[in-house]
Amino acid sequence: MKSVTTEKGRRYETPDGLELPSITTVLSILSRESIAKWRKRVGEKKANEISRIASTRGTSIHEICEKYIDNDPDYLKDVMPHNIQTFKTMQPIIDDCLGTVYAQEAPLYSTHLGVAGRVDCVAEFNGQISIIDFKTSRKYKKRDWCHSYFMQECAYSIMWEERTGTPITQLVTLIAVDNTTPVLYIEHRDDWVRPLREVIEQYEEENTSVKF
Repeated sequence: MKSVTTEKGRRYETPDGLELPSITTVLSILSRESIAKWRKRVGEKKANEISRIASTRGTSIHEICEKYIDNDPDYLKDVMPHNIQTFKTMQPIIDDCLGTVYAQEAPLYSTHLGVAGRVDCVAEFNGQISIIDFKTSRKYKKRDWCHSYFMQECAYSIMWEERTGTPITQLVTLIAVDNTTPVLYIEHRDDWVRPLREVIEQYEEENTSVKF
């Protein structure tokens, strides 16, 4: 799918000719107030720098995970030492839990939900086909702070079933945390369908010019 970034966030053009907002754009309405307060507290310059560093690091860890799972022998080539160290904390979990891999960085969409996106990984995790999302964080993230992650993965599971006919109910969030062990959350899709739909409805109400 083609994607374009607009003033309202990222949008995808589906093979059917639809233009759908990315699920990350939709879910961003959940954190906009807290982010605005944080930016005001630390200042725009510092906030931009922190955001840039976090984004660069997150992208690097995603790429390492993707290459490693693809059995790329050069998965650590040109990677900064601190990012290698971060990945090494995740590696044992990947080695122990990951089974058959069905897709990585796969573009997906749902006409039922009216959203699109690109899933990190679809694979067996502890023997069960799962939506798997790799995250990074400077500090430990409580489960209550990760609801948007679970809703994002729920959306991917619905997109996957709509596109392939194969249901996926297990959602896996693996978060690399600075200077400690990763955080692993395993959720059931059905617990997050209703919260997801409520956020999508709120997004649609705020963007009445966008048709689904």
